[in-house]
Amino acid sequence: MGFDLHVLKQYAPELFGGLLNTLWIVAGSLALATLLGLLGCLGSLTERGLLFRMSRWYIDLFRVIPDVVLIFWVYFCLPLLFDVRLPGGVSGVLALGLGTGAFMAEVFRAGVLAVPQGQVEAALALGIPTAERWRRVILPQAIRRMMPAFINTLTDLLKHSSLLAGIAVGEMSYVAYTVGAQTFRYVEMLSTVAIAYFVIIFPLSQYARRVERQTRRRTGQ
Repeated sequence: MGFDLHVLKQYAPELFGGLLNTLWIVAGSLALATLLGLLGCLGSLTERGLLFRMSRWYIDLFRVIPDVVLIFWVYFCLPLLFDVRLPGGVSGVLALGLGTGAFMAEVFRAGVLAVPQGQVEAALALGIPTAERWRRVILPQAIRRMMPAFINTLTDLLKHSSLLAGIAVGEMSYVAYTVGAQTFRYVEMLSTVAIAYFVIIFPLSQYARRVERQTRRRTGQ
């Protein structure tokens, strides 16, 4: 059985629709994960009190739960416990956002803690207000240092979005599986999806490496 390009042309609209679904799922999950990550980071940096304990509980819990288990739990168990039925896409965004947010919190915290303490102390000695200290001293350096890890977490999120095929969300992988089952052209469908993921993720990975090299040169590491 050869590679039939006519099959790809015939089902190109379905595959493109799956790609768009993948992108909006990743965008929604990333937005939720970024918000949760910022809250978790701020809570962890307090190092004491209720906010610190809640942040650490969230991070420690969701970092160890596999994404596929979290996806199934949100989709199947949440309606049973709270009598709320969420669409598959919303369940996927919620599950991936919760899981990725725990990793984002550690990425943000590591970036903030990587800022040289001497510069923070110098800003304090100069009497720079807290908001200005964060805006001018801490955040610019923290963002630059955390960017490679942030991009790597994003690439993991892109790959993990394919797990939503398990709850019949119409992202790229699910479209490829269903079309392949209907036409028995698995090679064409799954190969196309693999190439699509490569085209999206490989440039991001290369960019993360370049940013990491630039950061090391600037910091002398």
